[in-house]
Amino acid sequence: MKLFHYLKFSLIHVVGLFSLISILAGGNWISLGLLVVVVFYVFGDAISGDDISTPKIEKPMILTVQLWLALPLLAILVFASVWSVSANDTLGFGAWLSSISGYDVVAAKQATSLGNHISGLVLTGLMIGLLGTITAHELVHRTRSKASGIIGRCLLAFSFDTVFSIEHVHGHHRYVATEEDPATAPRGRNVYAHILISTIKGNISAWQIEKHRLERRQKALYSLNNRVIRGHLMSVGLTLIAFAMGGITAALYFLACAFWGKALLEIVNYMEHYGLVRAAKTRVQPHHSWNTNRRLSSWTTFNLTRHSHHHAQGQVPYHNLKPYADAPMMVGGYLTTIIVAMIPPLWHKLMTPKVLAWDETYATDEELELAAKANAVSGIKGFQNQVR
Repeated sequence: MKLFHYLKFSLIHVVGLFSLISILAGGNWISLGLLVVVVFYVFGDAISGDDISTPKIEKPMILTVQLWLALPLLAILVFASVWSVSANDTLGFGAWLSSISGYDVVAAKQATSLGNHISGLVLTGLMIGLLGTITAHELVHRTRSKASGIIGRCLLAFSFDTVFSIEHVHGHHRYVATEEDPATAPRGRNVYAHILISTIKGNISAWQIEKHRLERRQKALYSLNNRVIRGHLMSVGLTLIAFAMGGITAALYFLACAFWGKALLEIVNYMEHYGLVRAAKTRVQPHHSWNTNRRLSSWTTFNLTRHSHHHAQGQVPYHNLKPYADAPMMVGGYLTTIIVAMIPPLWHKLMTPKVLAWDETYATDEELELAAKANAVSGIKGFQNQVR
């Protein structure tokens, strides 16, 4: 049983490997692979219940290595995906794989339709979000580990979001559930507007944080000392590799995958903090984040699901996070909630009562005043009806 608590977090790698095989198989296998991943999460979370276990981990380095392994797996997956839309057989990859597997991946690639390539884009972006951003989220919080920080930023480069390692740790965790936090969506905001607003404001926030850091160290702002500049150059480098593999088509395909991966992060931010308020300068509490303990989501996101504890104590490693069963809960597991968030009428129908229940159950007197102001300008009748 102790071994299981190490192995369960490898499920994220199994999902990544399955996606890689689906992409390499080409044709309808790509679309089928995407469908299997979606069904696995949505229905798996629905029937598998919650994971509220809090095992004692005696060898945490094993779990750290699991985090690090996400980088080579994601790099291979993205390479394979970009290769699948490239006219060339880069580095003879397809010929080599066909010779050792007995399956003609080159022919499968050539026979893949546009619709299946779109499925490949969606699946690759999903894996960039899952293997890349979610794993990096855990790693960049480990500010005392240089290796984890570097690997985390490399993972974030696949979604043009290395600024996350700056803004999330030093901005979001400080200002969460306040108007100063780019990642906290106010009541009534559309998820698609949030993707754009949070991305722009998050980049501005990261630049300001980095500017202040360099000023303290008396370093030049416009130089490679600037982590924002270095990070974006990493992403540009990946785009140039894609271009070298298959020209403009491959480069645009990679950019689409990357931006879809980035959009997924902002959708997750949206659903983790939507509508919640906190009085400025008060301590962040577990109720300032939406939580879920759905089993498959927990095992394949390194307990990102235990978001309430994560924000209350940001430096606690993922395997020590507590489930906080009494925290405010999302509408379902992570992918289920992502899908709901992408359908605004359904989202508001389900979440407006939850947010109002949050007001009654968790909000302090000061937060109730903030909530009333947020309700008044939300543009949602369910909120505005509460205004007296």
